[in-house]
Amino acid sequence: MADIEAIYPYLRVRDAARALEFYARAFGGVEQFRLTEPSGRIGHAEITIGPATIMLSDEFPEHGILAPAVDAAAAVLLHIHCEDVDALFERAVSAGASVIRPLTNHFYGERSATVRDPFGHQWMLGQQIEALTPEEMQRRYTALFNA
Repeated sequence: MADIEAIYPYLRVRDAARALEFYARAFGGVEQFRLTEPSGRIGHAEITIGPATIMLSDEFPEHGILAPAVDAAAAVLLHIHCEDVDALFERAVSAGASVIRPLTNHFYGERSATVRDPFGHQWMLGQQIEALTPEEMQRRYTALFNA
């Protein structure tokens, strides 16, 4: 088996230049670089959000590279873990994210919310509020079904 060095989410978006600006405002992303066609279409860009690198590009319908519909159900959720989820949530919403699930304290020891960015991608924003063992999380999860 090959040694895996990293996994990079690769987002396909409509208007990658605007997406890079949004991710900077909403999540503190720092653009590393972009490769731009003469037409202005971005073929590849990289932005860091915290320690993670996110890759993205504009759509290339001629190659079957399409962005999600803004109102479509998301098949993938990106999770940002932070120290102050309330502040990050407010920052994301102020930047233009729509609220899918408001801030809530959860049985598994996390306070989190889910937002959709203007490009159709969903982000869970979370903060640990309680350190739990997997056994305690399972106990609490099972209790939800017995209530």
